[in-house]
Amino acid sequence: MAVSEESAASGEGKSQPRYSRVLLKLSGEALAPATGFGIDHQVLAAIAEQIKEVADLPVEVAVVIGGGNLMRGASYEARGMDRTTADHMGMLATIMNALALQDALEHIGARTRVMSALTIQAVCEPYIRRRAIRHLEKGRIVIFAAGTGSPYFTTDSAASLRAMEIGAEIILKASHTVDGIYDRDPAKHAGARRFEHLTYMEILERGLKVMDSTAISMCMDHRLPVLVFNLQKLGNIRRAVLGEHIGTLVS
Repeated sequence: MAVSEESAASGEGKSQPRYSRVLLKLSGEALAPATGFGIDHQVLAAIAEQIKEVADLPVEVAVVIGGGNLMRGASYEARGMDRTTADHMGMLATIMNALALQDALEHIGARTRVMSALTIQAVCEPYIRRRAIRHLEKGRIVIFAAGTGSPYFTTDSAASLRAMEIGAEIILKASHTVDGIYDRDPAKHAGARRFEHLTYMEILERGLKVMDSTAISMCMDHRLPVLVFNLQKLGNIRRAVLGEHIGTLVS
């Protein structure tokens, strides 16, 4: 369901969720400690609390998680590793993050399932679309791991694909660095301007680094909105689900 900027803003101040099924996109870097590598368990616990808060509204929540805090395939490819091998290693890193998030969620009483695009049945379920939807309908938080299962595709593309497959109403792209989409890098340019709303074509034409072009194109083709917001502000996932006017809406 496509959502306009105005309709997203109209939910501000309400306690009823704007959406009934959402897909949350988390980067692996969002879990990293100050050193930039590994998992910060306090950060992980805080993210889990926010996700459970949304699931308790109730809202059906799916999560796609990256692996950049543990392994980035592109960096290994740059050092001469075969791209397919490097990407598969990155997929394994996302499975590690998914298991860590599952553990954090279940420690606070959430019901979860990890579903992987790579078959590793000893630790998680294989991804089957109908089974994933059934888990969501039963109130379980579903964590999608291993991206699309194919090399050359990012976890942003996996988020777009899974969101469409499960019928999510919006992708909530949580950023650990910025509170939306800017015309320039706000860390480098004091006068950088944040957009409140952008179209898919504006993202592609401006070359804005929000999601990769494949992911944005898929969202555009299927009119799936994307909300980019700051994960580090506590309660922002809930605000996004309630339809409050935060971050930048791409539609």
